[in-house]
Amino acid sequence: MTAQTTSSADGTTIAYHEQGEGPAVVIVNGAMSTAGDAGDLASALAGAGYRAVSYDRRARVDSGDTRPYAPQREAEDLAAVIDAVGGVAAVLGHSSGAVLALYAGSLGVRVGHLFLSEPPFNFGDDAPEGFEQRLQQLVDDGKPDDAVVTFQREAIGLPEPVIEQIKQAPFFPSLVKLAQSVVYDATLTRHVSTPTDAMTGIQSPVTILCGVQTFPDLQAAAVRLAQVMPQAESLRVAESVDHRIDPSATTAIVAARVPRG
Repeated sequence: MTAQTTSSADGTTIAYHEQGEGPAVVIVNGAMSTAGDAGDLASALAGAGYRAVSYDRRARVDSGDTRPYAPQREAEDLAAVIDAVGGVAAVLGHSSGAVLALYAGSLGVRVGHLFLSEPPFNFGDDAPEGFEQRLQQLVDDGKPDDAVVTFQREAIGLPEPVIEQIKQAPFFPSLVKLAQSVVYDATLTRHVSTPTDAMTGIQSPVTILCGVQTFPDLQAAAVRLAQVMPQAESLRVAESVDHRIDPSATTAIVAARVPRG
């Protein structure tokens, strides 16, 4: 599928893909993922009567990158995509993409219904100070593979045997190409490790999603977010093991909440 492009407020090119017709649902991916990784979810949404929009966050695949980075720039990127597809859209964010979606909405980006899938809010229990700088130094030193592994180890908390399996997997080189973006994910999630009052008080309807077989710390984060956002709807959904979204179950939840036609 050919990517379309739009320009963010700072001039960065942001690439996005559309599939289907109907009300727009913008998918915001998490760390080390691309618009292509949302293909199954986009297809499910399109099949249910939605215009599914997935995009490459900055420093990923077909999108550009402009320094210096700031979380606000990523909020502007999402705003640019929403503007490009009609000016308002439901937003389905997964992992750090859910953090970004809620943050962007709190800054006035015109989001409709927000679906927040397993946002990794740490509520202050973050990686040590200087983590983002260490990741950036690894990238600058020409060690993007080490940056990705360090992010997996210290930010995600993957055990060493799993990390070793990933390093040997055929898809690992594609993750290495996203090394700069993990610096940005680490920066974003520290910046709003604890949701701000503007985030928890957002006026858009919010549905918090959490898989039944995901990591315990993500389940705990979803529960805590629901506690500080009593106006939000909290659901547990069928999901694949670990931290992968289930396209069918998630689409059914969206379809029950976002009118078509």
